[in-house]
Amino acid sequence: MSRLPIRIRVTAAFAVAMAAVLAASGLFLYLRLGSHLETALDRELQLRAQDLAALVSQPHTSLANDSSTRLVERGESYAQLLDARGRVLETTRPLGTVPLLSGTELREARRGPLYSDRAPLPGLDETSRLLAVPVGGRILVVGATRQDRAETLASFRDELLIAGPVALLLASLAGYGLAGLSLRQVEAMRRRAAAISADTRGERLPVPSSGDELERLGTTLNEMLDRLEAALERERDFVADAGHELRTPLALLRTELELAARQARSEDDLRAAVSSASREAERLSRLAEDLLLIARSDRGQLPLRVEDVDVDELLGAVASRFAWRAPVQRRTTGGLGIRGDRLRLEQALANLVDNALRYGDGAVELLAHADDGRIELHVRDEGSGFPPELLDRAFERFARPDPARMGGGAGLGLSIVRAIAEAHGGSAGAANRASDGADVWLTLPIGSRGGEDRPSRPTAR
Repeated sequence: MSRLPIRIRVTAAFAVAMAAVLAASGLFLYLRLGSHLETALDRELQLRAQDLAALVSQPHTSLANDSSTRLVERGESYAQLLDARGRVLETTRPLGTVPLLSGTELREARRGPLYSDRAPLPGLDETSRLLAVPVGGRILVVGATRQDRAETLASFRDELLIAGPVALLLASLAGYGLAGLSLRQVEAMRRRAAAISADTRGERLPVPSSGDELERLGTTLNEMLDRLEAALERERDFVADAGHELRTPLALLRTELELAARQARSEDDLRAAVSSASREAERLSRLAEDLLLIARSDRGQLPLRVEDVDVDELLGAVASRFAWRAPVQRRTTGGLGIRGDRLRLEQALANLVDNALRYGDGAVELLAHADDGRIELHVRDEGSGFPPELLDRAFERFARPDPARMGGGAGLGLSIVRAIAEAHGGSAGAANRASDGADVWLTLPIGSRGGEDRPSRPTAR
């Protein structure tokens, strides 16, 4: 069944259910009709017994006279009059002189009406039902065959056997049509989904305005396509921006090497060309490492070596790294500690301090504080802050204050900061200070990770 089309499976299930309903309904009606016919036969016997009892109570009357024969149809009904001992006083043809009641039944009939079923009697081909009633010290027995009841039930059964399959066939055809009508929207969505590719931007599935599961399914799938298209656009932009960033240092490296090969006239010229090429190669290496780190974080595979980290020691290590460029102030935290990868956290803070020294002004400050089970690591400067158009996308890849400045970095520093923060189960943020300057921070959970080396888990962005 699992290999059949849904339309056929739905129709088959509907047909099976409909067949069960029709069979149960037919059986119920058949049994109810049989019960009603049984009740009608008992009522008919009761009326006939009353009429015959009135006749036999009159003098000079018997079951064989004209009045009695009109009440007893030959071949379909019968009557018998018994004395108190059960001997036959009068009877209709062709019963003869054999009493219809046994001794036990005779005693019960003396106390009140007695109904009983009988096998086919002499002259009657059908089973019958009789009623015995007391009449002035005698017992009157009237009976009738079940032929009419059997013929009525047989006719009704034949009608059910004809009408039931016809009704089942019509209901199955209706179910097949309704299933096809319901699945038409699914087929429309399937055809549109087959036509959607990476080159058909903006194409979405048709969503019926039905308010049912199909509408919710179509809406969910279109939202998924929105997310996939957005992710594809981000990857395309990432590849384009990475290619653009790699092109310039590669061109400079090639130029320096060509100049060294063709125009270097002295050892000093050659050494200067090699030194310049070495700087460009180092820039390429850093850019490749940054791109690899971001790619790993996107796949949730950024490796972390988790350990206990003293926040004061972390801030001190980062500040001392930049002591040769400019003094970096730091505030002590009073013994705060977190669990994380020390080298990755130093790398994130170093990127923030480097940006503050490069684009900011005045003193650069490192500080940390705990808030509601989380620790925030801040880097502040006294410059002009983020440009308004850059603040909302500061952590995007290749976002820079001045895209035309190629020597100002590739614009991956803050993206790496966010990737490291999210790998630790935290986040990153940026804002302009009211007193001029920028404030960029990492928010990390306290003690949320522990143990051994592990890759980071993917985090929704």
